Amino acid sequence: MSHSITHWEKLDNSAILFPAIANDSMTNTYRLAVVLKEKVIGDILQEALEFVLGRFPGFKQRLRKGFFWYYLEENDKPVPKVEEESTYPCRSTRTNENNSYLFRVTYFDRRINLEVFHVLADGTGGFEFLKELTFAYLRLSHEKLMEKRKGMLSEGTSVNRDDSFIRNYRKPEKFTYAYAVKKAFLIKGEKLPFHGFGVVNAHLSVAAVKKIAHSYGASINELMVALFMYSTYKAYKSGVSEKRPVRVAVPVNLRPYFDSITTKNFFVMVSAEFIPTKPDYGFEEIVGIAKESLRKQITKDNLESIFSFNVSGQQILLARTVPLVFKNIGLRAIYGRSAVANTTTVTNMGQVKVPDDYAMYIESFQCFLSFSKGQGLKLGIASFQDVLTLSFSTAFSDTSLIMEFLRKLSELGAEAAIETNGVFYE
Repeated sequence: MSHSITHWEKLDNSAILFPAIANDSMTNTYRLAVVLKEKVIGDILQEALEFVLGRFPGFKQRLRKGFFWYYLEENDKPVPKVEEESTYPCRSTRTNENNSYLFRVTYFDRRINLEVFHVLADGTGGFEFLKELTFAYLRLSHEKLMEKRKGMLSEGTSVNRDDSFIRNYRKPEKFTYAYAVKKAFLIKGEKLPFHGFGVVNAHLSVAAVKKIAHSYGASINELMVALFMYSTYKAYKSGVSEKRPVRVAVPVNLRPYFDSITTKNFFVMVSAEFIPTKPDYGFEEIVGIAKESLRKQITKDNLESIFSFNVSGQQILLARTVPLVFKNIGLRAIYGRSAVANTTTVTNMGQVKVPDDYAMYIESFQCFLSFSKGQGLKLGIASFQDVLTLSFSTAFSDTSLIMEFLRKLSELGAEAAIETNGVFYE
């Protein structure tokens, strides 16, 4: 009697943390979205998902809990149901719902949303999946696209599930703790009612933002981190101090540095830091501080030492004899210390590239993050052609920091078209 063998895989180095700390108020789920130039039809999107999921083994998985560790196992349940969006974004990915899948696909008007539990993939891996889902959807709804590509994923799309952390790991010569653990300034304020999730999207011209960044000798990423620091400093001047500096966590995609095409997690966090030591700072000074802080850290050597530190720490923690329940307590404690060391997270997915056949049907891409301990306001950035979309996700009813940010951008010469999900007016 033959048994079919179920494929399973270990969690990568970043993923190990997420199941240990996830709960309803900290879901570790992020959202990527594409806005089309036409209304989305749910049935066609469902068909597109069935096509793509069959070709993406990395997303066709469920989370399992062993005695010593969590692992991912092939999920043979039916494809999850695509639904029209009706609730707040980035809710918990409960393992007993949604046919045990760790992602969810919804749509609203012209937008297709993909929400992913971070265990499965980081934003780069998630975008591979979302793009293919979009292409399959467009092929099914436009005959002339269908003729071009039958039953295929696009060239250059990766379904690789290499654990690039382990592959690139070098045993550290000396053990230095790679993360900030001193407390940062944390944004506080009245929360939106009913665990609300506010979203403010600002659409700008990539060219206009690039021009501003270049005038300061900065990249778009550095400019955005500086703007967040500056706006926090302006909006909460009495709270930001030498003891409580503004620290912005910035995820860095490691693939370009270490020649990887994995769709698993492969990123590390660095933190840009602004410690005020005098009564007043101008914007230009803060750009200089953000630039220096990021450039010092985003070097191949430093990135390698950060994740090697993580991997070696994990190898000690994952000593097989420690049951999972205790590992989780340890992971939560480590996380709890580093969580309050950052004011916010700013993640930039960069320019999303799409084959010309499909690009004409697409207006923009978006990405944003769920809240985490101490961080009730975050910023996700994605660009497509000349549309740069800033997506602020916020738990607070006060939007003064966001308004300060957008006001400064407009003063610098980049006007934003703004939309929100309406929670601020309820």
